[in-house]
Amino acid sequence: MTAFSKDEREAIYRVIRERRDIRRFRSDPIAEPVLERLLAAASQAPSVGYMQPWNFLLIRDMEVRRRIHREFLAANEEAKELFEGERQAQYARLKLEGILESALNLCITCDRSRFGPVVLGRTCQPDMDLFSTVCAVQNLWLAARAEGVGVGWVSIIRQEALRRILELPDPVVPIAYLCVGYTDAFPAEPELKTAGWLPQLPLSDLVFHDGWGRRKA
Repeated sequence: MTAFSKDEREAIYRVIRERRDIRRFRSDPIAEPVLERLLAAASQAPSVGYMQPWNFLLIRDMEVRRRIHREFLAANEEAKELFEGERQAQYARLKLEGILESALNLCITCDRSRFGPVVLGRTCQPDMDLFSTVCAVQNLWLAARAEGVGVGWVSIIRQEALRRILELPDPVVPIAYLCVGYTDAFPAEPELKTAGWLPQLPLSDLVFHDGWGRRKA
């Protein structure tokens, strides 16, 4: 048999359903065997041309994290000003990171020079290395949920700030800055959905057949 058992399939679908973007963390350290499993899961992501463009920067040093946090605060203030009225007030109330309180910060990067300038699968779509690295992020996120470890993606920070603070060389692009650690609870629903930030789109509205906008007959 090539298919998984019913219980195994349900476990996969459950971890996908219950994955959450976590912002509130406990400070308990993540055991090394758990962390190794998470990184192994990330490194088993699909990668175009088998180029494996990712690196994993583990950030425990609190001074480095404080520098990252200051950059987040500046970028977050700029972002808040893009909204108006009650929307701005609602944005200001959202907790959007756990940089200082999480057990670990993790930056997943993409080395755009790995294995040279010509890589199978990137000849027509050169950004496939970036997309492959995002797959590694998702693998880690799902594995973390299965382990009871929370992950939060901090996107409100400028790439140039990450490059400077983490001393990334020119071919290396920061893809995801993640807060990783244990949490007291995984919300039943995504927090932004619960907050009414945006509505959930019905799957039926998003599926087309044989061309854009074509509904099933």
